[in-house]
Amino acid sequence: MKSLTVGVAMAAAITTVTFANDDPYLWLEDVEGEKALEWVHERNAHSLELLEKDARFEDLKERALKDYNAKDKIAYGRLLGGSVHNFWQDETNVRGLWRRASLKSYKAGDPKWVTILDFDELAKAEDENWVYKARKCLAPDFGRCLIELSRGGGDAVVVREFDAVTKRFVDGGFKTDEAKQEVVWIDADTVLIGTDFGEGTMTDSGYANQVKIWKRNEPLAIAKLMHEGDTKDVGSFPFASHRPDGNYVGIVQAPDFFTEVIYVLDGEEEVWDQKEMRRLEMPLEISFKGFYGDMVIVQMRKDWTLGTKTVKAGTLVSIKVADALAGRPEMSISEIFVPGERNSIDGVEIGKDRIFLSILDEVTGQLVSAKLGAKGWETKNLGMPKNGSLNVVSADEWTDTAFINFESFLQPDTLYSVELGREPEAITSLPARFDADNMVTEQKFATSADGTKVPYFVIHHKDVPMDGSTPTILYGYGGFEISLTPGYLSGTSKLWLQEGGAYVIANIRGGGEFGPKWHQAALKANRQRAYDDFIAVGEDLVSTGLTSPKHLGIRGGSNGGLLMGVMTTQRPDLWNAVICAVPLLDMMRFHTLLAGASWMGEYGNPDVPEEKEFILKYSPYQNLKADTDYPEVFFYTSTKDDRVHPGHARKMAAKMLGMDKPVIYYENTEGGHSAAANLKQKAYTDALQIVYALKKLKD
Repeated sequence: MKSLTVGVAMAAAITTVTFANDDPYLWLEDVEGEKALEWVHERNAHSLELLEKDARFEDLKERALKDYNAKDKIAYGRLLGGSVHNFWQDETNVRGLWRRASLKSYKAGDPKWVTILDFDELAKAEDENWVYKARKCLAPDFGRCLIELSRGGGDAVVVREFDAVTKRFVDGGFKTDEAKQEVVWIDADTVLIGTDFGEGTMTDSGYANQVKIWKRNEPLAIAKLMHEGDTKDVGSFPFASHRPDGNYVGIVQAPDFFTEVIYVLDGEEEVWDQKEMRRLEMPLEISFKGFYGDMVIVQMRKDWTLGTKTVKAGTLVSIKVADALAGRPEMSISEIFVPGERNSIDGVEIGKDRIFLSILDEVTGQLVSAKLGAKGWETKNLGMPKNGSLNVVSADEWTDTAFINFESFLQPDTLYSVELGREPEAITSLPARFDADNMVTEQKFATSADGTKVPYFVIHHKDVPMDGSTPTILYGYGGFEISLTPGYLSGTSKLWLQEGGAYVIANIRGGGEFGPKWHQAALKANRQRAYDDFIAVGEDLVSTGLTSPKHLGIRGGSNGGLLMGVMTTQRPDLWNAVICAVPLLDMMRFHTLLAGASWMGEYGNPDVPEEKEFILKYSPYQNLKADTDYPEVFFYTSTKDDRVHPGHARKMAAKMLGMDKPVIYYENTEGGHSAAANLKQKAYTDALQIVYALKKLKD
């Protein structure tokens, strides 16, 4: 209790911090600037001298790479009308292959792969650093596809039309310049596109604000404007649903990260650009999932009262599109699944005749199907394995076959096929990548500052001494309604367990483990709750004897990188190592950098005085103090991250160095927000992290 009191007192003390407008490290926000890159190269050289030359580094890297390049890993596929499409990377195919196999051979466990596009060959032929990002193929034959290619792994992509039958890019086909953009098929000769059309057409967050209809063989410059949002929005994103029971094309306008306005292209005319975008009348606080027959499927982020009935937050519902267009959703709204207090919907995939729901119950998975019957929606638990995670890999809207993955921390992935009228059938399993006989998983609960019980998972060897000596890494995220669920240990977590450490995952508020309320409990002014939760888990690990501050390290990326920064400044006494990846750290400027403005729904707006006040209380960059001792922090990021600006990590590291604080810094020159463009780079950063953690927590 004493250490908890200290933590609360420290959190309260930072309320007096003031923000200086003169930032001596602002020049590090110049991503490709000569001076900034010179600093990056110097810091990389220093850090790699310490980590890469460690005697354990090469072995750790090769062990990670062996798993990533393994020929016996599961070839996860997406169903497209009877064929299974897969993106595959290994030692030979560094950038990857797009390939397909028949459903029959795939289910038999012996897929007969046919290569459609080799991205290594493409990059070499075109002398481009292509990183494959996504594809959209037009139903029902899925022959014409829109391929998204990134230079270096960022979110900005080039979109090009590809013929999956002839295996060639289409001469004179649809092709765009590089941008953060979304392009979807309306029909074989028409697409709906949201992209950078020029000055004033993108939002402050860097996403499309205008959406147009673009016809084949016509220049993009004359495409017809169908929608324009507000530049203060996150963005406007086109979508297309092509199903046997109907087609819908439209736009999701996102005023912020957690609100949505849905429009559909509607009208009597046969010509697409003679139709108009019409709004579906629903609350803003929804999560759009797709269409099923003549119904739109959405999940509620807040309670919705219609007359005498209230639909609870977290509930999945269907509404007839015609009623939503007419402003009378109450006429046909139907509840598909209503979560309880300790469970939530983690994923929704719409099949041909069913909707598949991944349900979290006390943070472990169940699989439920929902089918429309004579009396409304009927749900059925499909009887999948328990005490792990269930993920719907693919649900085919044309055959009603779905692929489901099950895994737990110590049990390798198993891929199941689920077909209407049949029991789930295991197709293939991942061979064990480590000996789990001497390991154990436990779910425990810590008590946060306000009394909330916070769950966390601990994975460790059975014979660990409970004397505070176990090297332990605590991982967390706590934001954007993202849940951390049991997954087979790989990469850094596997290496760490093999080196004798314990690995812990904290399910703190801000995530989605218990639905929207768990997320919203740590929004904006309540952000400190997520940080108090993480501190509580750390203190519980110490008080129960698993570890001690000397042997306790923490790890997180993106919003989890912000968590790491806050933990560094608020509780530097509780950890001896901090791995802070692709982080947000300067929360006074996050909304001005790259996609940062899109996250004000999560954190607040620093330009609003009352919101600046509560953000400033925890913003790591502003709360560094020269007279405080901090644990050595390992920052890593990517020059090509066009989502979270690398300036966050650069400036925080530079400021700490200016205060003579210990820092390790590594910046990959490509890789996007993942900070790794391929499997080799991923294995490399895994090894860097484990060497660092071993040095700090075990040696």
